[in-house]
Amino acid sequence: MRIVITEFISLDGVVQAPGGPEEDTDGGFTHGGWSHAYFDPEVLGGAFDAALGRADALLYGRRTWQTMARAWPRQAGDPFADRINGLPKYVVSGTLGEADLTWNNSRLIPAGEALARIRELRAAEGGDLAMMGSPTLARTLLGEDLVDELRLLVMPVVLGGGKSIFPADGAKRPFELVSSTAAKSGAQVCVYRRAAPAPAGASPAGA
Repeated sequence: MRIVITEFISLDGVVQAPGGPEEDTDGGFTHGGWSHAYFDPEVLGGAFDAALGRADALLYGRRTWQTMARAWPRQAGDPFADRINGLPKYVVSGTLGEADLTWNNSRLIPAGEALARIRELRAAEGGDLAMMGSPTLARTLLGEDLVDELRLLVMPVVLGGGKSIFPADGAKRPFELVSSTAAKSGAQVCVYRRAAPAPAGASPAGA
């Protein structure tokens, strides 16, 4: 399975609380809901439809899972909602128990076992293991070189601080741009896939 991460992201790399003011106020973040002004149903909504269409399972951190679990079960009858409600959902948490997983087809991955279990899922046969939100988990998986594709929904706004999905460990991790689609709102959907690192000592093309 490929691990594919889809994120709303600002020009300065912030992914925190794109959906609403109370979604995630950690660190005194006050811009919750910042993506709404730039959402384009055709281009950005289509990006989520495409990501979900290739997914055989979903992967979440606790906070994002709880946000989704409150919203989507009430949307039954909508094709997107029916798809997301029906897929297997893995949630990484050190505080939730099996009894808390009331959203259909949700399965707990204890935080202490997360990397080993996710590596097992990635090695299994199947379609995409799709992630949305979950910045702490996304940053961990990027740091462990477990992310196969980034689908970044880039919004034309600078937020001045907030949570990022990118590790700050000084390591170089090459990705290649597969596609870029602009929305009328000024947002762009940029799809990046993991690229093979250049061999040690290789010269740039044309050098």
